[in-house]
Amino acid sequence: LPLKLLTMDSYSDARTTKSKKRNRDDMSKRTMKTNWESKKEKKRHKQQALLEQIDKAKRKPKEKVDGNIIKKVGENSGSSEERSKGLTKPAVQGQGRAYTVSIAVAGSIIDNAQTPSLKAYLAGQVARAAAIFCVDEVIVYDDTDGRGTAGCEQMARILQFVECPQYLRKLLFPIHPDLQFAGLIAPFDAPHHLRRTEALPYREGVVSSKPIKDGSLVNVGLDRDCRVSKKLPQGVRVTVKFDDTAINYILKPKGKLRGTVVSPHLPRREAGLYWGYSQSLLECPFRNGYDVKVGTSEKGSDSRLLKPQSFDHLLIVFGGVEGLEYALENDESLAEDDVRKLFEHYVNTCPSQGSRTIRTEEAILISMNALSQFIHK
Repeated sequence: LPLKLLTMDSYSDARTTKSKKRNRDDMSKRTMKTNWESKKEKKRHKQQALLEQIDKAKRKPKEKVDGNIIKKVGENSGSSEERSKGLTKPAVQGQGRAYTVSIAVAGSIIDNAQTPSLKAYLAGQVARAAAIFCVDEVIVYDDTDGRGTAGCEQMARILQFVECPQYLRKLLFPIHPDLQFAGLIAPFDAPHHLRRTEALPYREGVVSSKPIKDGSLVNVGLDRDCRVSKKLPQGVRVTVKFDDTAINYILKPKGKLRGTVVSPHLPRREAGLYWGYSQSLLECPFRNGYDVKVGTSEKGSDSRLLKPQSFDHLLIVFGGVEGLEYALENDESLAEDDVRKLFEHYVNTCPSQGSRTIRTEEAILISMNALSQFIHK
């Protein structure tokens, strides 16, 4: 009898186990069915959204090409929406800018940052300020007695990296400790930092290593290289102007893309486009130098008293932590004792400051805004 009861109990346990397994299988099937129905519903929603986008695109006004400027029928060709998409030239022929604006920044300010990441972020703030106010040249100078050379080189390297279009950085900048935290810097986002889907008559590129019989191939960040007639050394950064400036010609994935290597100043002179800044550690690139020089200091006169004047090349100088007076003391090549006599204008752009000190990266933003009426005459 005990053996028989044991056998019946085992049989009952087996039935219970099978029942539980069957319930689990049923639940799993129901879950799979629910997931499948959910995926099907999501797919249907995506298809519906895609159809709505296609229908919306069909209702948009068509584009047509008028000379070198791409316009939308029935819309203002100079709208901010078009410019953000790269569909139009921000300025037409004859609205170019001939004059240049340069700023000089002490390299010692980067030594005042406590960590490498803060150094990179500080240099990025200078680059962003230069982009916002369309600065054409950034000069990094040593305001110490020779101890700040490393800081100058680090700032110069970061400024060059930030100004370079994103699709060319891997080709032009090898891995370097100074660029370790460059990813923390806010995007430069200037007009020459074009996306793959944006088109302008000009584009920055790097000469490719692909051999061709005549001329050179330039990598301009598109699906195909641009062919130019000049034979150029490999790895050189150049500015290319396309022979055909139509958007369909530039962004078309197939066919030959041809252009001409031009001066990097041509987009500014011809179309008024801000095309980044050049970066210098040495001498002035202009034959006759800077015809107007402005020094900034809390000891200067009120900048609001400045009257607009014509110039070809404007230079605005910002001091380091100790100011421009300290830089003059450490420069043995200058015999002048009064720093005011080095500039046509020596101004204070924030006469009613509440803090005892204004950091250089802050002073650039304040001063460029305060001098905007003087600069853009």
